[in-house]
Amino acid sequence: MFLRRFVTTFTIGPLALWFIYLGGWFYFIPLCLIVGLATVEYATLLGHLGWRLPLWILLPAVVLQLVAAQWPSLQLSGPVLVISLLVAMLYALWLYERRASAVVPADWAGLAAGILLLGWVSSHFFRLRGVEHMAAQWTVLAMLSTWIADSAAYIFGTLLGKHKLAPRLSPNKTIEGYIAGIVLGTGLTTVLGYVLQLPWTVALLLGLLISVISPAGDLGISLFKREAGVKDSGRILPGHGGALDRIDSLVWSVTIAYYVIIYLT
Repeated sequence: MFLRRFVTTFTIGPLALWFIYLGGWFYFIPLCLIVGLATVEYATLLGHLGWRLPLWILLPAVVLQLVAAQWPSLQLSGPVLVISLLVAMLYALWLYERRASAVVPADWAGLAAGILLLGWVSSHFFRLRGVEHMAAQWTVLAMLSTWIADSAAYIFGTLLGKHKLAPRLSPNKTIEGYIAGIVLGTGLTTVLGYVLQLPWTVALLLGLLISVISPAGDLGISLFKREAGVKDSGRILPGHGGALDRIDSLVWSVTIAYYVIIYLT
């Protein structure tokens, strides 16, 4: 498992960083594909719980949010989000009237959550890459900070972990690994920020926030996986699971980074 994770990380990771550097369509298209696949996995995952999440509503709603973030001058983000949530509500009302589902409130909540998480929150991949100054560097830093904290938590948790962090949600996560992720994630993010010629104080704060908060994104998706009785959201990446498994923490990291940067730089 460790070898597969290592090979996948050091194959996909540099390619992802190269796409971030290039920006434009080279960044937009791969990320749209990844988020789109994660959306399909999310709908399938909740389908195991008996919830009905129609992809003909969810997928366009997600993609339109990504488009709105990539081209903010269109000013589409707010209207698209409101219309998508309205359509989700109307769909739930239709399901209820037709007695087409026994869990309509769950259908509605799951659909709305997917639109918000995979549409609006994920759109910060593009909002961050579009900030006015040093956009590529900040985006690279947010991504690397997440990967460093996650890798440190995995390695040190495997070697030294004795106390479970969240045994019901993720039996393999340990408190020791989590602390190692915070320490190394914060420290190395600060160093990388300096190397990338970014303000080290902001890099330090960013590394701390990402290391502390982003693991909750992974646990959030783990909640659905545990309830559905599946280990991974998909099998697209050997040793890493599906696309949703790979971005469940990253979506929160880039969102945190975006707001830290626009308010503190």
